Amino acid sequence: MSDSGLIVRIAAKGDGVTADGRHMPLSAPGDRIGEDGALVRGPGHAEPPCRHFPECGGCQLQHVQDDAYAQYVSDRVAGALAGQGISAQTLLPAHISPPESRRRASLRAVRTGKRVEIGFSAEGSHRIVDMEMCCILHPKLFALVAPLRTLLRPMMADKGAAHVRMSLTDQGVDMLLEGLSVEGLAAREALTDFARAQGLARLVLDDGYGQQTCWEPEPVTVRFGEVAVGFPPYAFLQATADGEAALADAVRPAITDAAAFADLFSGLGTFALTLGAGKAVYAAEAGRDLVLALKSAANRGGRKLAADHRDLFRRPLSPDELNRFGAIILDPPRAGAREQAAQLAISKVPAIGYISCNPGSFARDAVILTEGGYRLESVKPVGQFRWSTHVELAGIFRR
Repeated sequence: MSDSGLIVRIAAKGDGVTADGRHMPLSAPGDRIGEDGALVRGPGHAEPPCRHFPECGGCQLQHVQDDAYAQYVSDRVAGALAGQGISAQTLLPAHISPPESRRRASLRAVRTGKRVEIGFSAEGSHRIVDMEMCCILHPKLFALVAPLRTLLRPMMADKGAAHVRMSLTDQGVDMLLEGLSVEGLAAREALTDFARAQGLARLVLDDGYGQQTCWEPEPVTVRFGEVAVGFPPYAFLQATADGEAALADAVRPAITDAAAFADLFSGLGTFALTLGAGKAVYAAEAGRDLVLALKSAANRGGRKLAADHRDLFRRPLSPDELNRFGAIILDPPRAGAREQAAQLAISKVPAIGYISCNPGSFARDAVILTEGGYRLESVKPVGQFRWSTHVELAGIFRR
């Protein structure tokens, strides 16, 4: 059989690709495209562990063996950098989060007749794949799916839809229900009875007129570097605890020698608190509720931390402001940090730790930094969203 049909790599969107550039959905490296166009599975093809694959949009690569998936995560990062003419001095081994470790999820719920379906949307569709099992969600999140069907059935009109957003916090699962209209005392009591019976940390309802807390026996927190931070409903949280640790460890060398560092796009202080013990830290974040929560937590924890409510897209730190710090950590959204990178490029900051959820925008910003005199010392690819095409990374730049 000719090698022209051999699948040699996985493309960015998850298709297998042959050496001559042909794409084949649901193929893995080592598979072959037969003369009749059918897929002949090779030794690198895995049996998907979930019965909903490939219909469910939560995963795209369950058919790929673990080593090939880790290579895909690394290749996505290396490919994005190469596309901009950049390479890292060291491309570290990819970190892949284990199954059933996702601690944050946004699910859709739809009622059809007497049936309530809850799950992720089908790939490329708004149709829900009703979740009977899940190999990526933390068991504490998945355990709530079946009870939710019972809870929501009388509260939803036929063809009605809602969102279920869940986060695993220090006190348990924090749940936000959106798009659900709950009327009457009996329905309200059903919500609190559900929260109590399921041991929820908090239950918040948003019917379109703002969030209403229905259940919160004690203040909900998440812990970073042994500091407990107040957690706004469905605030940003790294997808897995081990992925968060991998990202923090990857940028830790950037701040080792810095007496003071800045954490830009700091959120609730994921990296400011995890890496900031014994150091002076400036944290900038555009979300006012996140800044207030971080400031309060840092004060309670005795941290030397200044939290600033600041939109870094409109008002990035200037070189004079940046030069006060021995290092900069930044963790921008998917769009990247073009405006802030431009200011860093003309600063004198010795080291930058850049965490990214988008290899493309990271590579674009890396061009700005390298043209300004930085070298990309190391890059750590991270696959927190196991079996998906979503890839994250952490890089260190030095003057």
